[in-house]
Amino acid sequence: MTARLQQFKAAIASFIDARREAKRNGEGNDPGGAARYEYRNWLADAARRVGQIQAVTHVLKATHPDAKGSSLHVVPATLPARAEIGSHVLGDGFTEDVVGNAAALDVFKFLKVEVEGRRLLDWMQAGDADLKAALSDDPDEASAWMTAFASLVWQDTAPASHPMAKQVYWLVGDDPQDDANYHLLQPMFSSSLAHAVHADIQDSRFGEDNMAARKAFRERVPHDAPYREYRDLAIRRLGGTKPQNISQLNSERRGLNYLLASLPPPAWKSGGTHLLKQDSAFDGLLWFGNMSGLVRTLAEFLGDEPPPTMETRRRREAIERAIGQELAMYGATIRGQYEAGWTRNHECQLPRCEQLWLDPDRSMLPLRADPQEQADDLEFNDAYQFGEWADEVAGRFGDWLNARLHRFGLLEVSLPERRHWAAQAILEVAWPIPLQRRAAAGGVA
Repeated sequence: MTARLQQFKAAIASFIDARREAKRNGEGNDPGGAARYEYRNWLADAARRVGQIQAVTHVLKATHPDAKGSSLHVVPATLPARAEIGSHVLGDGFTEDVVGNAAALDVFKFLKVEVEGRRLLDWMQAGDADLKAALSDDPDEASAWMTAFASLVWQDTAPASHPMAKQVYWLVGDDPQDDANYHLLQPMFSSSLAHAVHADIQDSRFGEDNMAARKAFRERVPHDAPYREYRDLAIRRLGGTKPQNISQLNSERRGLNYLLASLPPPAWKSGGTHLLKQDSAFDGLLWFGNMSGLVRTLAEFLGDEPPPTMETRRRREAIERAIGQELAMYGATIRGQYEAGWTRNHECQLPRCEQLWLDPDRSMLPLRADPQEQADDLEFNDAYQFGEWADEVAGRFGDWLNARLHRFGLLEVSLPERRHWAAQAILEVAWPIPLQRRAAAGGVA
């Protein structure tokens, strides 16, 4: 007996022992007694019962529990690739379902036992010699059992629909009054896809990593990863009190099948067209993201007059960096909202430095034909390449932040502090070309 053969026998024996213990602990009646769980007896019974179940990916009874037609086993990787979400996106990483006699579902659990990273079912379908020898010392008996277990995946030679199934008559000819011009289509419930969706939603709701990220978001503290959230979910329960009568995976989900909300794409609400009639983009900065909370935190920290220690300096710089990052995100959000050239609109009243900050791709557009507009484009392009617009934006940001702090009673914050805020902001608002120019000249970089 090889070590590999022993590995197969040990895995099989361990599964049978676990089934025996489950019965002893009250998992239902056991009419067969202890003899039923002897190694050979259990395998012989399982090989007989495996014909009562079928491995599938698309379950008919999920449509209606009384439907009597065909369920299907379709490998997702063999389906046409489409832009829409469907079973094809699962590729090779899909979970098979099982339908049939619920009393035989333990046979599928047995065939899912893994040895060397593959299921017993996979080894049986491959005709593995060591597994065959592990099943029985009788070669003929072992071959018969291997064939029986490997036949878990099968297809109806003539797939059949049923009156209880969903059906669509699809016109394929020219005469809608001629019944021969229709194909009968039956939409199938992809249990494998539903299971993948269920697993992802469960992880987003109860997974430790996502819960930690959600907690950080709600408390407005930094976190290394984003979090996922599915809102307005509905639940469809399949099988009632006996979800195992629908399928094995449905039983594992306790009959729960999530339905996503049928909603239009979200509309962007911040950084909209109101900028076209604003004197400054900073008018809406306080209400962006967590800027209001960060400014309040900085004001309260400075208002407590902390001692001039290294810890105070680190704490102040951390808040300043967070404010600078929020400023950078504000600019990136506006740039992502508008198409290049939006500042050419005659309603745009922003200062030129803010236009250069928030519409940098305008410098890459062709010049307009009108002489006056063309002159404006050339001026814009020159200012972007060679002007001090980043310094001007930083100065305006310093003025803005100083004004916010003044409202918290920090009257001592004056010109030196404004220059400090401006210096901190330059790297957050400047684009690569001006930065490279200043770096080459030995300036800020």
